[in-house]
Amino acid sequence: MKIHEYQGKAILKKYGVAVPRGGMAETREQAETAAKNLFDAGASGVVVKAQIHAGGRGKGGGVKIAKSVAEAVDLAGKMLGMRLVTHQTGPEGKIVQRLLIEETLPIEKELYLGILLDRAEAKPVFMASAAGGMEIEQVAAENPDAILKQHIDPGMGLEPFQARKIAFSLGLKPQQINPAVQFLTGLYRAFLDTDASLVEINPFITCIDGRLFALDAKLNFDDNALFRHPEIRELRDISEEDPLEVEASKYSLNYIKLDGNVGCMVNGAGLAMSTMDIIKYAGGMPANFLDVGGGANAEQVTHAFEILLSDKNVKAVLINIFGGILRVDTLATGVVEAANKTHIQLPIVLRLEGTNVEAGREILKQSGLNFIVAETMKDAAEKVVAAAGA
Repeated sequence: MKIHEYQGKAILKKYGVAVPRGGMAETREQAETAAKNLFDAGASGVVVKAQIHAGGRGKGGGVKIAKSVAEAVDLAGKMLGMRLVTHQTGPEGKIVQRLLIEETLPIEKELYLGILLDRAEAKPVFMASAAGGMEIEQVAAENPDAILKQHIDPGMGLEPFQARKIAFSLGLKPQQINPAVQFLTGLYRAFLDTDASLVEINPFITCIDGRLFALDAKLNFDDNALFRHPEIRELRDISEEDPLEVEASKYSLNYIKLDGNVGCMVNGAGLAMSTMDIIKYAGGMPANFLDVGGGANAEQVTHAFEILLSDKNVKAVLINIFGGILRVDTLATGVVEAANKTHIQLPIVLRLEGTNVEAGREILKQSGLNFIVAETMKDAAEKVVAAAGA
């Protein structure tokens, strides 16, 4: 789950991580109040920042500096409701519904900090780079040596010597080392305590007067741990998510929309990835990742089918099921119910194997619906790609 920058900064502030003063605004009036409060508190300027779940906001016109309250209000009026397009939103962009009005700071250096899980090492890894303000993927591609990686033993946590090593690697001044250690320690505590999957500060800045701040903050959370954090779950902004993905989450379905025209319904993430690969191999393009899971019931399968068909780009559907925990006859019952309910006219290709496969095939046969049954994954992929292109 993703949250907005202003929400992430509020969480980090609780852990002693220094963030600029600011406030969220959903209207021009709220923006005016936030800007006035900052100028009254001694700010020399304010930054008006669009709050969307995507990077590259500055290049898209979503980050502007104002030198007065009136200018801040004018920028807020123009930004609220605009369709902000960045390299991460895609050409459709995102509608800006919230702003962060924040004080400007006397920046000396822009640096990078990030914490995520290194699955190969089964440990959190703290990443740091002097190349702040840039996309870390670009830094990694152009100059991988510019990124320091410090793996953290989960049993020990971020140790002081590791924090000092990171601080020195960033070229901080001697008087900034101890504040940096406190900053990094707070950052790791926030990562650990909230079950975050990513904490990224880009840029992490040093000021001319020596202070350190998280000028930007990106926090993502492990969906599977949100039951432990109802206060974080409340921060979810479904208006920033794909409507079909939101609908799928209501039924515990794993759905991700893609750009192709072949709809996929599969049980098991590994089989789903293989199914998408073989569709590509057959010359097609998957329209989604949809894993109904091992324990899905007929009702969930019905909802999954409805969600899949809600994508107007889908021209044909491939259902690839290996019945283990999810029996094939349960899947077949759900597919028939969904097909009857939605009055589907699209070609449906099925490849079924596993528990109660014969019973499942009989249910499909008796349904009177025109399903295309394939024997192998290769056969299924070729048939569904041909059907989608017909």
